Amino acid sequence: MVYVITAACLDVTDRSCVDECPVDCVYEGRRKLYIHPEECIDCGACARVCPVDAIVWERDLDGDGHAHLGDAHAFFYRPLSGRPKPIGAPGGAGMLGPVGVDTDLVTAARPAVGDPATNRSTDPAAPAPEAQAQAVPPLA
Repeated sequence: MVYVITAACLDVTDRSCVDECPVDCVYEGRRKLYIHPEECIDCGACARVCPVDAIVWERDLDGDGHAHLGDAHAFFYRPLSGRPKPIGAPGGAGMLGPVGVDTDLVTAARPAVGDPATNRSTDPAAPAPEAQAQAVPPLA
């Protein structure tokens, strides 16, 4: 089991989870953060400090959250746009630095803009980012 960063993290600039993680397993894409499933020790420190409750224990994922579990695997184990090979397991986000690109799921999601504290839309009619999640095919 592992913690998963869901769509609630899209375009949020807070990085409390990065600072809190004792094993440096939270990696930075362009618009979202990703927890490395092999490096995470399941301590939950990241989830406790997330200001938008974007980090969820795998067993507690709801329907749209499951897309982000597959998305985390895609981030590390499939080549990302502009990268010739998968990231794999570099042994810590600090060693790799910001990746600067995201998975297809995140890239296709509509930007969430508005509230400067969370960079979220303040329009109550705007759909939640979770509503935009699409299933990511399983790894072969």
